[in-house]
Amino acid sequence: MSSVTVNALESKSFDEPDEKRRPPRTEVDVVTISDTTLGRFTFEPGWRWSETVKTVVHTDSCQVNHLGVCTSGTLVVQMEDGSQITVNPGAAYAIPAGHDAWVEGDEPFVAYEIMSAATYAKPA
Repeated sequence: MSSVTVNALESKSFDEPDEKRRPPRTEVDVVTISDTTLGRFTFEPGWRWSETVKTVVHTDSCQVNHLGVCTSGTLVVQMEDGSQITVNPGAAYAIPAGHDAWVEGDEPFVAYEIMSAATYAKPA
């Protein structure tokens, strides 16, 4: 297991991120703190990876690994083999590469991620 060493006292706001990525119906706000990149992902109701982020990264399915926690909304994730999970508020999640995903319901999905923030939704 790898570890991160924190050498300085730092705080950054996702409301003033180091980087913003804005594919359709998608907001990815990225901060780097103590050599670690974190992201706040906000997906609007009706968002679907294969209709939004795919237009930027040009892969058939999401090829990013995700590790995060959901703070609001509901996301359904379906793997290429057909297996799926539903991520609800308060849930931590791990999602391997090779999936599609979509927001269910009328509330935006909001999550904070540490594993994929450096690369997610970056143009190919």
